[in-house]
Amino acid sequence: MVKNILVILLIALGIYACATPKSNGTTTPSQADIENDTVRIANDSLEYEIIIIEPGFNLFLNSIARPEGYYSQQFLENRNRFLVTEYNQRVLNPQRWNPNLYMMQIDYDPSIDYGYEVNYKLYNYFVFFTRQFNQRFSVPTRI
Repeated sequence: MVKNILVILLIALGIYACATPKSNGTTTPSQADIENDTVRIANDSLEYEIIIIEPGFNLFLNSIARPEGYYSQQFLENRNRFLVTEYNQRVLNPQRWNPNLYMMQIDYDPSIDYGYEVNYKLYNYFVFFTRQFNQRFSVPTRI
């Protein structure tokens, strides 16, 4: 499936994050939170599956992120379009950007309607990613 590249990218980021814990002064998630930190989104009719394995992401999604319905799907799609583009440019420039953070491109086609849940979780993953790894994108990811 074409969308499996996104799965591989997010798994790789999760593995990298496991190897490099970072304290930024916030509360550290418990071991139980980390073990339950797998977020899966799938749609067989569109042949995509996203699996996000990132310590702390599920906790972030359920406690810090704005609730589902806060943003419109159009807002999320517009942000994701720009965030994925910038992220993919960083993947292609490993001399400038940490190749351990930006390992694989994300296959996100703005002409496909992935639905609200995918766009919501992808956008919030970018918010989490920017906070966790102290990264900045040209499109703000604020909550």
